[in-house]
Amino acid sequence: MKPLKQPRLSDIILDHLEQMILEGSMKPGQRLLPERELAVQFEVSRPSVREALQKLEAKGLISRRQGGGNFVSENLGASYTEPLFDLLSRHPEAQRDLLEFRHALEGIAAFHAAQRATETDREIIRQQYERWEAAHERADVAAEVKADADFHLSVAEAAHNLALLHTMRAVFSLMRERMDENLQLLYVDEGMRDRVQEQHEKLRDAVLGGDPVRARNAAQSHLAFINESVENSHREASRRNRAKRRLSSLGRGHNPDNAD
Repeated sequence: MKPLKQPRLSDIILDHLEQMILEGSMKPGQRLLPERELAVQFEVSRPSVREALQKLEAKGLISRRQGGGNFVSENLGASYTEPLFDLLSRHPEAQRDLLEFRHALEGIAAFHAAQRATETDREIIRQQYERWEAAHERADVAAEVKADADFHLSVAEAAHNLALLHTMRAVFSLMRERMDENLQLLYVDEGMRDRVQEQHEKLRDAVLGGDPVRARNAAQSHLAFINESVENSHREASRRNRAKRRLSSLGRGHNPDNAD
């Protein structure tokens, strides 16, 4: 019998960091602790940490910034977005498909989150909701888009399904720019702001209350409302633009004095 091969320290560190990235404990764009602090945390030498970080970088899981340390890759969902990223982000039909896909994913995520959330998960959801609410109340669209994604992803994290979590991260990455446009279009009607807040509250309360059916329904009702409202807003904007073009053409159009 061959003796068992002892794993290298760097591989043990690598496995631990990979698990943190996979489970969402370290998020895309998040900065890792410096080598020195990681060495203290793992109770190993800095060369072992450095070797583990080099392996993570080679796998595309982290990136090194000159003078700025190591960061979890922003492109963890690249397999979902390339080479179709440009097509999906530019075509309205694809955006509608993404919204429909998100509708299904978030219903599943909310259902399982209500069943599986730990007290820590619930505290994260509370905090992410409060951050979204603060951005929402001050009408900071850019901050609200990020906070909205973070709130919904905190529900996905509480579902404790890694495939679901990373798929949702990829979908949000694809939709981020369009979410900004949709919010600006949606909030032309001030009443929509209160409707969206009420729907987020229902989702939060259902998940925190441990009611999976109510949580799923709240998530899907919210997204169905957003989808329908955005579609209606696009149609209304299209009608307004068409009417403006017609009005503008009156000044350049047919002149009765020049008629035959």
